[in-house]
Amino acid sequence: MRRLIYPLGLALLSPLVAEFLFGDFPITHLFYLILLAPTYGGATVLIRETARRAGLGWPSIVLMALAYGVLEEGIMTMSLFNPNFAGMRLLDSGYIPALGIGASWTLFALGLHTVWSVSVPIALTEELAGEARTTPWLGPVGLAVAAVLAVLGAAVTTYGTYQDNSFIASVPQLVSIVVIVIALVGLAFRLPRRTIRADRQAPSPWLVLGVTLVAGVVFEIMLLVPVPTPLWATLLALVVSEAGMAVLALTWSARQGWDGRHRMALAGGALLTYVWHVFFTHPMVAATPAVNLISHIVFGLGAVLLLVLAARRAGATVVQSR
Repeated sequence: MRRLIYPLGLALLSPLVAEFLFGDFPITHLFYLILLAPTYGGATVLIRETARRAGLGWPSIVLMALAYGVLEEGIMTMSLFNPNFAGMRLLDSGYIPALGIGASWTLFALGLHTVWSVSVPIALTEELAGEARTTPWLGPVGLAVAAVLAVLGAAVTTYGTYQDNSFIASVPQLVSIVVIVIALVGLAFRLPRRTIRADRQAPSPWLVLGVTLVAGVVFEIMLLVPVPTPLWATLLALVVSEAGMAVLALTWSARQGWDGRHRMALAGGALLTYVWHVFFTHPMVAATPAVNLISHIVFGLGAVLLLVLAARRAGATVVQSR
């Protein structure tokens, strides 16, 4: 029963980070967690449990997180293909007619889900779990429940999005999404086991945190600047921040001495990016400026507190293992 705390916490943390810390909903709409937890939380728990049961590592988890992002934005909301999703004209920047997608929005949306909706909540919750970090938390029944909730959440989200937008992507587009999702999940299970290079030492956790924070600024800044930004600059910023951090994380984590402190530095840099980013956003629902400010402060402080607790737990685990 004690281990149920972790999957339940993860199921709630995922939508809290993805939607509330991001700024889509203020604290007055916290009841939306009931609707969002099956979609985000169910999928995130399912990804984590599947990976840990199969003995897979973080590269595989990230690939499955990317698969979830492709599924949500390609089929559940179809924002990758809808030229006027929520009236925001998301595809106008870098539109690729042959694919029917906007390059800027595709890179941005998939980055959001891969890092913040799935990977960051898993990293934080696992570190808080201590010795149970990489062990399965759910039995067969719990895993089945998570899967059912994820499917139901996806179905409800898809139906609700269609009711709001009355848009359906083309059959080739939908089929391509299914193929990509299957390919990403298949690749996640086929990745070779990684070996630690004893000849190189992992960098300081503070350096990892600093670099991650800089990458977060690069990722967000081009989409927040009030002046028109050249398309090439936006795409370069997104590609460099996403691909660059992926390469660095893979390289650093294969070095001697990489531990929970470094994992929390990566997750913490991403989490803190949302903490400052939210003050430049507007919610998707009506709310007063005072409510928005209070929401940003409350969720931001909550994120920092959770990060501190997870980092202290990671540090204590490292000390005990020595």
